[in-house]
Amino acid sequence: MEEFRGCNLDYFPENILIDVLSYLNVREVVKAGRVCKRWKRLVKDQRLWRNVDLTSWKGVTSRILWVLLRQYLGCGLRCLRLRGLLLSARGGTFLSESWLKALSTKCPRLSKLYLLHADLRSLPSCQILPPSLQVLELRGCELPRGFFNQTLPSASPQERAEPTSSVGAQLKGRNQKGKGAGSPSGIGIERLVLNNVPSFTDQHLQGLTSWERLCHLELRDTFRVTANGLRSCAAKDGVCGVEGLSRLKFLEIGITGRQGYQLHMASLGLGAGWLGLEELSLGGKEVGPGLLCASRLKDLKRLRLWDCTLSELQIARSCRMLRGLRQLEFVDVRFQPRQNPPAEEGEGGEEEEQDREEAAGADGSSDENKMADMNDPIPGLRRTLAVLLPSCTLVFTNCSVQNNED
Repeated sequence: MEEFRGCNLDYFPENILIDVLSYLNVREVVKAGRVCKRWKRLVKDQRLWRNVDLTSWKGVTSRILWVLLRQYLGCGLRCLRLRGLLLSARGGTFLSESWLKALSTKCPRLSKLYLLHADLRSLPSCQILPPSLQVLELRGCELPRGFFNQTLPSASPQERAEPTSSVGAQLKGRNQKGKGAGSPSGIGIERLVLNNVPSFTDQHLQGLTSWERLCHLELRDTFRVTANGLRSCAAKDGVCGVEGLSRLKFLEIGITGRQGYQLHMASLGLGAGWLGLEELSLGGKEVGPGLLCASRLKDLKRLRLWDCTLSELQIARSCRMLRGLRQLEFVDVRFQPRQNPPAEEGEGGEEEEQDREEAAGADGSSDENKMADMNDPIPGLRRTLAVLLPSCTLVFTNCSVQNNED
């Protein structure tokens, strides 16, 4: 017992101490470095600075960022989360060009950057961000007009005079195209998430067409994006090949019902089609118009619907044209109970009657399909979709049935 009483943290190996320090936040780790010389050396270990979250540290200024960058951040940094001063009473410049350039030099492996309430209007463009970034997430930020525009370096006079023949010009163009994706001047971001960024407009969306690696785009509460803007950026066949966001595989559009903004129904821009788009996520008020245009997406494999109210008849009518769908996911969806009103004479009556017949045929299918799933908010919905989409997987998450007392 006397041996254990004399033990303290000095007897622990450094690996165990680093594991203990990893449970502290950034502010506590910095304070722990003031205990002794050994801890001052331990807190600078790059294993503690792999994922840095400064969003909970209120009052972080540019001076604190410089201290962290010079003393602690290094080649081990992979993910950085920052909170700006946009909603702070003090205000002031938060991210400067000099700090971002120093971050690019000292943290060459930084792959994910998350900015919350940051005012980026003092930055010329997103090319000032670290070139190693693969994921960029902006929430509640302010953007300048040409923030997402990419300006490629102009060719030197010798390079302009090199291709003397058409064959040489073609070979040189291929080489430049291959080098452009890996050049330090090009934007290498593959995933862009915009959440509640009111300053994001069609002009910013058009600037994303110059990004060669963008394959994942999430637009949540971007109220100024219109259907025409989305239609102009859709991947389509052009004179020089596929134009627009040709590498995009995942697209999310969602409006969660914020008041005070005009609803443009940007998802109607999907009606022109989108080459190569395999996954689509629709949320809020964009679900209705998006389902009308989803049938134009020939390469669509996965559809995700979230935070909306849908009826079984509306789902059956929309999914009837999505024969190539492999996964259909419902998240926080409120389903309306099935209603069988008398069919009205006129336009659209035959389609509604056909939808009801397909749903009724699904209910009268084999006993195996009649087995009720406890996760299904509507027991007949899975059986209906099993007939319409036989090779599709259904996923229900936190769904419910809306009670119509009327």
